[in-house]
Amino acid sequence: MGDRNPVGRGRGAGQLLGTALGLTPFALLTLCFLAIPTAIAVASAFVGEDGFTLDAIAAIFSPTVLGSIWASIWVSALTAVLGAAVGALVCLALLGLPPTSLVRRTVDAASGTLAQFGGVMLAFAFIATIGIQGLVTVWMRDALGIDIYSGGVWLYQVPGLILPYLYFQIPLMVITFMPAVDGLRAQWAEANASLGGTRARYWLHVGGPILAPAFLGSLVLLFANSFSSFATAAALISQGGQIVTLQIRGALVSETVLGQEGLAGALALAMILIMTVLMWGYSLLQKRTERWQR
Repeated sequence: MGDRNPVGRGRGAGQLLGTALGLTPFALLTLCFLAIPTAIAVASAFVGEDGFTLDAIAAIFSPTVLGSIWASIWVSALTAVLGAAVGALVCLALLGLPPTSLVRRTVDAASGTLAQFGGVMLAFAFIATIGIQGLVTVWMRDALGIDIYSGGVWLYQVPGLILPYLYFQIPLMVITFMPAVDGLRAQWAEANASLGGTRARYWLHVGGPILAPAFLGSLVLLFANSFSSFATAAALISQGGQIVTLQIRGALVSETVLGQEGLAGALALAMILIMTVLMWGYSLLQKRTERWQR
């Protein structure tokens, strides 16, 4: 027996072709600006002057490089957790407001702007405000007798990245997590109350499980955003490669130690592996969270 619906079959093939053509620009963009550069960076970790080598991979395990990787991990994890917690609280505080309200629109606009405010501009804003001779620093020292740098010049070290990173991490969390919070239905809370459930029980058994996948996904996004940040750290930390992105910069542009392109590729490979492990762990947690929804 032949195909009884050749028209439908042709229509399906046409839709598939149209979808493929529509995705072609995105596929080419991803290939040219993500896949190929990543492959070249990773391959450079295994290529030396004499061909294949593992010297760059071995260099990752030096104390200096491992210290920069660990510094990037703990700063990214801390700012991701703090940014996710504060941003989630902001989203929950806005839950009762309609999207068209003035407060909601103001917060959305501010979050969209501040989430993109980084790099040299953000570093300059913090230097001018709470730097060694910043406006707030001088006022607190002269008017209140409080020297925020009595324990050391922390703003220009790795701990000094926490406040600038939170400046764009919190708004980014608001942007990414607010749609999930908007998905909560008032009927669910009313049903919980009508059955004698408390507010804590509602968040434990209804609201929390529903928001958990979105919260974990936003947390991973915030970690990746901080882990890959470069410009803000480069403007604040002028000496040494105290985090992994600055180590990569130093390996590529160092004027004293040449021929470290392989180390830069090895560090890029380490960053990819760290994010792969993180995404794998997130996928496992998401599967466990979604079981109750089936």
